Amino acid sequence: MMRLVLAVIWLFFTFPAIAQKDGLAARPPMGWNSWNHFHRQVDDAIIRAQAEAMVSSGMRDAGYLYINIDDTWEGERDAKGNIQANSKFPDMKALADFVHSKGLKLGIYSSPGAKTCARFEGSLWHELQDAQTYAAWGIDYLKYDLCGLREEMKAAPTSEAAHKIMIDAYTKMHDALRSTGRPILYSLCQYGQDAVWEWGADVGGNLWRTTGDISDKYATMAEIGFGQAGLGRFAGPGHWNDPDMLEVGNGGMTADEYRTHMSLWAILAAPLLAGNDLSTMTPETVSLLTNHDVIAVDQDAAGKQGDRVSAEGPVEVWARSLADGSKAVGIFNRQHAALVARVDFASMGFKGAVKAWDLWQEKELGRINGLFVIKVPAHGVVFLKVTQ
Repeated sequence: MMRLVLAVIWLFFTFPAIAQKDGLAARPPMGWNSWNHFHRQVDDAIIRAQAEAMVSSGMRDAGYLYINIDDTWEGERDAKGNIQANSKFPDMKALADFVHSKGLKLGIYSSPGAKTCARFEGSLWHELQDAQTYAAWGIDYLKYDLCGLREEMKAAPTSEAAHKIMIDAYTKMHDALRSTGRPILYSLCQYGQDAVWEWGADVGGNLWRTTGDISDKYATMAEIGFGQAGLGRFAGPGHWNDPDMLEVGNGGMTADEYRTHMSLWAILAAPLLAGNDLSTMTPETVSLLTNHDVIAVDQDAAGKQGDRVSAEGPVEVWARSLADGSKAVGIFNRQHAALVARVDFASMGFKGAVKAWDLWQEKELGRINGLFVIKVPAHGVVFLKVTQ
C-alpha cells in the first residue's frame, strides 16, 4: 500500500515529466514568427533581416531568442523521401548558421498531415526523416500545425478515434525529435481542440495553442486573451498555454490596445512571439515589445500563470503571483471609452497598505490604503507590481 501511495505522489509531482525532462522552455519562449506580417511572402532574405533587426533593436538583449519560419518554406521530397526547402530558401543550413551567429535560434514549421495549411508538404509518414533533417540543418524549434491531419480525423468512425489519431501523430513527432539528440522545442498548434491543455504535456509539447488564430484587431485579441481564464493550473516550466502570437506593431490597434495585449500575455505567462516586421519598427513599437518590467512578469521564475480576480461590467482585474512574493495586477478596461476603476487589493490576499509600481509608466505610486481608484483608458490597462 505504501508503495502505491509513493507511486501516486511521484506521478503527481513529476507531471508533466515528458515536457520537462528535455530542459526546454523553462520559461515561456520569446522570439518572432513570420506568419502574422509576412504570411506566404517569407524568404531567406526576410529571415536574415529579422534576425539582424532583433539584435540591433535590443530585442535579443531583452530576451527574444527564436526566429521562426512559418508555412510555405517547404519544397518537394527527394527520391529517398527527404524534405527539401523550396527556392525561397536555397540553403537552410546556411540560414541556421547565420541566425546562430547572431546569438539567436531558428524555428521551422510542419504538419502531422500529408499537407500543411497552405498545402505544402507535411510530415505524415516522414516524421523521423523530417526530424533528422531539421536536426542536421540546426533547427531549434518546431511548430507542428494540425491543419493537414484534419482529413484523416474526419474519416475516423468516432470522435474518440479521431482524438487518438491526433494524440498518436503528435507523440510520434515528439519521439522523432528526441531521437535526434538535438534539443528542439516542440510547439503544438491545434487551436485548443479536445482541451489540449489537459494532454499537451503528455505528448511532449513545450507549448500548445489554446485558441484559434489571432488577428490585428482589438476584438479578436481581447476574446482570445480574456478567454484564457481558468487554464493556469495546466501551465508551468516546460509546458505553457499559448494564446497565439503577438500583433504588436502591425498597425491595427492603438498603443493602449497593444499595452493591453502585452500586459495580458505577461500575466498569462504566455510565449511572447512577435509577429511584426522587426526591420521597420517605430521607437514606440520597440518600447512596447522591450519593456523590461513587463517582460520580467512574463518570464517570472515561479512560472505561475495568472488568472482573473474580478469582473465588474467592462472592468476586469487579473493577477499573477510572482517568485518574490509580489503580484502583477492588470486592471483592464474593455469599454470603448475611459472609465474609473476601483480595486480592492485585500481580495488578492494583501493585508493593510500595499506598495505599487506602475510597469508601463515606470513610476512608484507610493503606499495605497483601502480602495485603489484609477482612471483606465479605453481598451487600456493599468499594469502594476504590488507588494506588501
